[in-house]
Amino acid sequence: METTALILSIILFIAGLLGTILPILPGAVLIYGGMLLYGFMTKFASLDVNFFLLQALVLILIFSIDFLASAAGTRRSNGSKQAAWGAVIGTIFGIISFGPLGIVIGPFLGAVIAELVRGIELNQAIRVGFGTLIGILGGTVLKLCAEILMIVYFFMRI
Repeated sequence: METTALILSIILFIAGLLGTILPILPGAVLIYGGMLLYGFMTKFASLDVNFFLLQALVLILIFSIDFLASAAGTRRSNGSKQAAWGAVIGTIFGIISFGPLGIVIGPFLGAVIAELVRGIELNQAIRVGFGTLIGILGGTVLKLCAEILMIVYFFMRI
């Protein structure tokens, strides 16, 4: 049973890492789910409550990285607070409107629209939008690092 649990968990880990790069799947959720599945299948023999609480904290951190990274990219490209908020709101609307692709389109459009509403010229607004995209790419790298650490810690504990 332990071997089956491990194989299924590894499959979920791989799907999770792919989901972080190609935002079609909920990456971090799949990784955490793989750990939970392993725990249930092995009757939590090697993974305790503290393990899952720590992993849940990392999961929350990973969720917040999407919003923080796009806002940081916006600010780094001399975008305003309004553009940073536009990127966050754009992320939410983008995911709702465009599905997984909205994670890229939404923040870009949100930041650009917010800057245009402030009266900033189009070229600068687009520059801020691209800064947002760079922030998202940086956030993706951070999320991958956090997810890999989650997986490494999982293997250290089992």
